Amino acid sequence: MLSRRHVLASALAAPTILRLGIGTAHAATTLKISHQFPGGTIEAGDFRDRLCRMFAAEVTKRSGGDLVAEIYPNSSLVKTVAQFSAMRKGALDISLYPMPYAGGEVPETNIALMPGLVTTYDQGARWKTSPVGKAVNDFLADKGIILLSWIWQAGGVASRTRALVAPEDAKGLKVRGGSREMDMVLQTAGASVLSVPSNEIYTAMQTGACDAGITSSTSLISFRLEEVSKFLTSGAKASYWFMLEPLMMSKAIFDKLPKNQQDIILAVGAELETFGRKGAQDDDIEVAKVYEKAGAKVVELDLDTVNKWRDIARDTAWKDYGARTATAGKLLKLASDVAA
Repeated sequence: MLSRRHVLASALAAPTILRLGIGTAHAATTLKISHQFPGGTIEAGDFRDRLCRMFAAEVTKRSGGDLVAEIYPNSSLVKTVAQFSAMRKGALDISLYPMPYAGGEVPETNIALMPGLVTTYDQGARWKTSPVGKAVNDFLADKGIILLSWIWQAGGVASRTRALVAPEDAKGLKVRGGSREMDMVLQTAGASVLSVPSNEIYTAMQTGACDAGITSSTSLISFRLEEVSKFLTSGAKASYWFMLEPLMMSKAIFDKLPKNQQDIILAVGAELETFGRKGAQDDDIEVAKVYEKAGAKVVELDLDTVNKWRDIARDTAWKDYGARTATAGKLLKLASDVAA
C-alpha cells in the first residue's frame, strides 16, 4: 500500500476527480464535493479527503447509483474561503469546511473555534445532541447550510523560532491563529497575527511572514509544516484549540432532492462521524512522530497551560463574540453549558 505521505505528495500535483456510480437506466444526480485539503484515496491520505470519498461511495451505493459524486481536493473547484458562500448560493453542493472560515460573512460561525470553549473530543461530540447543536443547525439552515457530519479536531502549533506553548511565549511572534477570536487571544498575549487559511501557512512560514501556525494536527501533517518548523506544540493530551470542521451541504441543493435521497445523505453523514473522530485523534498522536522524525522539538500541552489560555479567552474573545449579535450570545451561552 502507498504510504500516506507518498499519496499526499503526489495528490498535490494535480486535482483528482472521483466519479462513482452504478449503471442505471436514468440519469444520476451528480454532487460536487470541494475541500482545501490534499487529495488521496479512500484507503490512504488526509482523513478529511478520505471521509469525503467514503461519503461519496456509500451514498452512491445506497442510492443504487441515483446519486454520484465528484471530489475536488486542493480547492481546485472553488477557492478555500469562498466555498461557504458558494454553498449558500447553490453554486457548490458539498464541502468539508472549517466553519470559522465563514466568520467574515457570518460572524456567528466563529463559535466553531472559540479558544478554550471546547477542550475534549467528548465535549465537542456532545454539542450535536445538546441545545447548542440544535441552535447551530437551525442557524446554519437559515443561512442556507446543512451540517452532514460533525467533525471536531484538536490543534497544535508549528513554530520556526521558538516553541509557542504558554501565553507568555507568544510575545513578539507573528502567529496564524485560525479565527478572529483566536487572533484576539494571541494579540492579548503579545503576538501579531496573520489571517490565512491552513493551506497557506506553509508559504507564510517559509517566507518569514509567519513565525508560528496554529492548526489541526491533521493539517500540521498534510501541509508538511514540519519542513519549515523547528518546534511542535502537541495538543494530543490537552488543547485550547478545537475546531468544528464539518461536512456541510447547500440547503438549496439538498431541498431539491427527493426525501429518500435526503435521508441517505443525512444517514451516511452521521455514520461517518466515528471515522472522523478517530482520524483526528490518530493524527494527534501521529503528528509528534512526523515532527520528531524531521528533527523538530516536540512539547506537549497540559491542563494548567490550557487553562491559562482559556482565562485570557474568557476575558477577551468570549466577551467580544457574545456581544456581537443576539444569536452569538445565545450560542456562546448554550455551548458554555456543555460540560467538558
